[in-house]
Formats: sequence, structure tokens, C-alpha cells
Amino acid sequence: MERFNPWWQGEPDESFQQWQSRKVKWVPNIINTVKLEPFALHFLTGPRQIGKTTAIKILINRLQKEVPQKAIFYYQCDELIDYKELGDILDSYYSARDHWNIHNSYIFLDEITFVEDWWRAIKARIDQNRMKNDVIILTGSASVELLKEKERFPGRRGNGQDLRLLPLTFDKYIELFTNLELRKLEITELDKIPAAYAVNRVYSEKIDHLFQDYLISGGFPLAIIDYAEKGKIMESTKRSYIDWLKADMQKINKNERYMKEVIQSIIQSRLSPVSWLSITKNTSINAPHTTESYISALESIYAIIILYYLQPDNKIDYKKNKKIHFIDPFLYRLLAEYTRTEILTEHIVESVVATHLARKIPTYYWRNKTEVDTIGIINGEQVGFEVKWGPKSWKSPLHLKQVHLLTKEVIPQFLGTINFE
Repeated sequence: MERFNPWWQGEPDESFQQWQSRKVKWVPNIINTVKLEPFALHFLTGPRQIGKTTAIKILINRLQKEVPQKAIFYYQCDELIDYKELGDILDSYYSARDHWNIHNSYIFLDEITFVEDWWRAIKARIDQNRMKNDVIILTGSASVELLKEKERFPGRRGNGQDLRLLPLTFDKYIELFTNLELRKLEITELDKIPAAYAVNRVYSEKIDHLFQDYLISGGFPLAIIDYAEKGKIMESTKRSYIDWLKADMQKINKNERYMKEVIQSIIQSRLSPVSWLSITKNTSINAPHTTESYISALESIYAIIILYYLQPDNKIDYKKNKKIHFIDPFLYRLLAEYTRTEILTEHIVESVVATHLARKIPTYYWRNKTEVDTIGIINGEQVGFEVKWGPKSWKSPLHLKQVHLLTKEVIPQFLGTINFE
């Protein structure tokens, strides 16, 4: 246990030191938004290799300056089998804590979804009042697995929050590599965009250059660091993310071949709306409901988002074909390479726009005689966002009062101006 908590002995945390020594690093926003007043049971989700553990270690480093060292307990749960082992670990810490005369703790249980029935160990100790003065943060890569279990804690979360750590957005990417004084807007302030563009246009050359970099490195930490320091994404980095995908899918009993075929079919759709049946026909899977389970699994581990068809009367048609986007340009390129499928830059860009918007507002699509790549609900109204990367004709649907046509020249400015974090 002490090997996970070197600060108990006054020793440095090597993983935090490694982060500190990097030339390219940033502090995730959740560090500043998480509530640290007991009692609190927090759930932190996000893809693997996104920096959840790093975020925790940064938070622990801050806490070390404010609370007794032994009031901070971290454990990496991927070594545990079931809730009984987890319970033994927690009881061992609580016994030691009593001996140390520590009355409230900050407990970090990393990748808890590896532990079978983990919730039983936590719930029992909450009901026993062992955790009444504590702040507990549980992390997991499989969002559905972790978040569905939160329903087992009605009235037992105190100040707890649902926290997400996702790939870096382009506006934060700009902040990471520059000190540009950009005018920033919230997505609800679209009427102020022309004025903001006028201010930010003086930096357009730099923003455009960074956007080209972002389309390669995306917002995953290892890929960003590789590209910034070496000018390319290393094969070892690519392998680590493919291994993440394989491991998480295997954990929920998904076949790698089927997974690969589904991913390939999604990419080959070139962002056209698809049905589970149409994907099934392009794979060796026998039934659409099996295909749907693989799509849901990819969504649960934050590999994709799904846009549903939105009618003019604001009704969502879940039966119509869906648009599927990969959540990050690096991941999009990586999976195209993994499945040996060709992709176009305009499709990567459309996915970047859609996934950025989906972080801030409910997002859908429209397609009839006309089409809108993404429709967002802003201030109760439908607002269209159409990506026009190359020369193509396009006509706005009559039912939309407001549509933003995002051209090749406008997109970097748009993504850099809006606060998407």
C-alpha cells in the first residue's frame, strides 16, 4: 500500500515528477472545479491514456500543502480482483488512519471498474459511517460501467460530482502553445462572433498553423507531447492507444475482429447517416442488435459520439439513421490506420466541429432534401452548423432561423474563439 503513497514517508511521487519535468504539460480544468468539502463521492470518467491518473496526482500534490500527508490515500485498483480485496485494502487504511489520529481523508481509487462488484465495498463503508468525513474520487475508463453503478448510491454522494476528462479542445490547445490574447466567447454568445473574429483575425496565421497541428496530434496527451517534441506521433504511442481500445473492449466481452470491422464500416460511411443494419451488412456480424452493442461499447469508452436525427418540431427520431463521429482527430487517423481505411481531411474536420459542439450543447443532425452537418440546441432554439471544407454547393433548410456556414478559413477561428472546455 505504501508504494502507492510515497508522500507518507516524505518521498517524492515519481509520476508527478515526470509530469513536472515535461516541456509540454497542462493542468486539467477538473482540478479547479472538483469540490473538496466532505462528504463527497465523485466519479471521474474518460478514455484511458487521457490523463486521469495525472490529474489525480496534480490534485494530490496540491493537497499535500494543505492537509496531513497520511490523510491522502491513493490506490491503483487494476491489481485487485473483487470487492472483498478492495474492502480489505480500505479497512487496512482506516485502521492505520485511526492509529495516526487522522479523522478525515482524501481517497483516490484509480480504475475502479477493474474490481468486480466494487460498489459493494464502497456502499458498505458509507453505510457504516466510515467515510462520513472523507472525499472519495473514483475513476474509470468505461463510463457506462462506472456511471450506471452510481445509481446504487441514492442519497449517499454528499457533495459528489460526475466529472469527465476528455481530449484537449482546440481553444485549450491554442492556450497550451501560445500566449495569444484572443477574445473568447461562450457558445450561447454566437451573435458576438463577427466582433470576436475581427479582434482575433490578427492572429489568423498562427491559429491556422496550430489547427493543422491539432488535426494530427488531436487532444490526447501522449500524442500532443510526441508531436510537439519529435514532430511526429511515435509508434509506441499509437500502440498504447490501440491497446487501450482492445483492452477495454475485451473487458466487456467484445470480439476484436467484430470491433475492427464495425470501426472500419463507420469510417467507410464517410459521415453519411447509417443504420445498424447497414453497418452489419459490411461486417461478418450476423445481427443488427449485435452491431448496436459494439457501437454502444465504443460510445461508452469515449471513442465515438452518436448524432440522432432532429425534426423541425424538436422531436428526436431515434429510429432514423445516425451520424457517428470519432471524438478526436488523432483517434480518427489512428483507427483509419488500424483498419487500413482511407479518410479525408474534410471528414476529420467535420468530426472535430461536431464533437466540440457536443461538449457544450445537445447535438443532432438534419437531412432531407437539404442537410445540416450538426444542429445544436442553443437558448431553446435549433442552430445549424455546416462545415464547408472544399468547394461544394449547399442550401440551408427553411426551418432553421440561424445557420453558421463554417468554411476552411473560418473553422480554426470559430474553434479558437468559443470556450469548449
